[in-house]
Amino acid sequence: MVTKLRPRSFTAGLLDRIERWGNKLPHPFNLFILFSLIVLIISYLAHALGLAVVHPLTGKQIAAVNLLDRQGIQNIITKAVGNFTGFAPLGTVLVAMIGVGVAERSGLFSAALKGFVRSVPSWLITTALVFAGVNASLAVDAGYVILIPLGAVLFAQVGRHPIAGLAAAFAGVSGGFSANLFLTPLDPLLAGLTQEAARLYDPKYVVPASANYYLMIGSTFLLTGIGAIVTNWIIEPRLGPYRMQEEPGSAVLGIQEKRGLKAAGITLVFELVILLFLVAPQDALLRDAKGTLEPFFQGMVVLMAVGFLLPALAYGLAAGTITSNRDVARMIEETLGTMGSYIALAFAASQFVAYFGWSNLGLILAVSGADLLRGSGLSGIPLIVLFIFVCAAIDLFVASASAKWAVIGPVFVPMLMILGFSPEMTQGAYRIGDSFTNIITPLMPYMPLIIAFAQKYQPTIGLGTLLTLMLPYSVSFAIGWTLLLIAWLLLGIPLGPGSGVVYPPA
Repeated sequence: MVTKLRPRSFTAGLLDRIERWGNKLPHPFNLFILFSLIVLIISYLAHALGLAVVHPLTGKQIAAVNLLDRQGIQNIITKAVGNFTGFAPLGTVLVAMIGVGVAERSGLFSAALKGFVRSVPSWLITTALVFAGVNASLAVDAGYVILIPLGAVLFAQVGRHPIAGLAAAFAGVSGGFSANLFLTPLDPLLAGLTQEAARLYDPKYVVPASANYYLMIGSTFLLTGIGAIVTNWIIEPRLGPYRMQEEPGSAVLGIQEKRGLKAAGITLVFELVILLFLVAPQDALLRDAKGTLEPFFQGMVVLMAVGFLLPALAYGLAAGTITSNRDVARMIEETLGTMGSYIALAFAASQFVAYFGWSNLGLILAVSGADLLRGSGLSGIPLIVLFIFVCAAIDLFVASASAKWAVIGPVFVPMLMILGFSPEMTQGAYRIGDSFTNIITPLMPYMPLIIAFAQKYQPTIGLGTLLTLMLPYSVSFAIGWTLLLIAWLLLGIPLGPGSGVVYPPA
């Protein structure tokens, strides 16, 4: 009897082809170097052709800059070190990994995961991981450094493929960047830019920081559900079973582990109490002269590092895994020693990001995309949908949410106000388009770090494999999130407190 092989689905076959194509690309380090060379060549051609656009806010001309002229070559040579040391994710990652590394090597993470696994139903683990990822933007970029590798460890601990856990966390942290149950530093930043754009048409219009709060709460639960379904139904079956390189150990907490967790828990409570005193009072130490929490948000990475380090020390001392200060130093050294591949990738990525910014190609693409949308002739819901996907296309090339919005906001906010859409609605549509492509662009600053995390479990993984794994999340988030906004618009539900979907307000 001959057993017929079950034919692979169209989706699986398509992902296989994308993965094969993607993995034919060079090593990520070489790929960023290649991207850098391509930008240099395009900058020369664009400058020679006189490629330029007019900035919609300042009225100044934005022209392509030739990076292969005398000044450009001097910048390439003299600013290479500064590009690297000034690469924003580099310091964030290395500082945060000091605390995370001690927490991992002291055994705190392992013990905490055992306790988590025993207390949370297995069917809920994926949902909890994606939910935590979506809300991780509250801690600025700490989710990339902490939650994504933690997702891999968590899945491995319960016998599931760690890359699936990494993908689920990455989808939540990056693809759901704009969604949250709480207001994040991004909310007042975008609201301020939206208000300035709205006042080009209505000089007295006010956009509150909570402009999209209700929409973002609804988005949090939607993306959590979508992310969990994609992980369980598409990603894990595609990855197949995972063979642990070493036995995961007993899932039962030992006496020393329980003692260590108790000490870590007490330390964490003390940390939270101290943090409350640092931020809660109006004149608290981590507030600025205006009473805002800007110093707290700017110091989030250091606070997160300390937040992991102190409970890790308490755990290690109580559990016996730390017996001297030499142990702590060794753990930090070992952790930073494993970051060599990321540091190499960060060097190449930093040069590419710098060249792309110097060339003005990103701004030119943003303004050109805005002009394309404005000239489409569409109106109503089709225009909003097209706007979302133009923003998503721009997001593939320009990472900063605020930088993009500063350029295209002054174009679209007034234009859509004229067509009857509130500035809050336009901002909400922008936030959706600015999020779901984060996980499939090689230009995302943390992409080298994600690859480094993945290679810990699958050394041969390439950019093609990673992007193929994230594509189903991106497509699903795009469809689900866009439909949610359409429903919000049709039902006329407020986007936030006092923020409607139409202009002028009813």
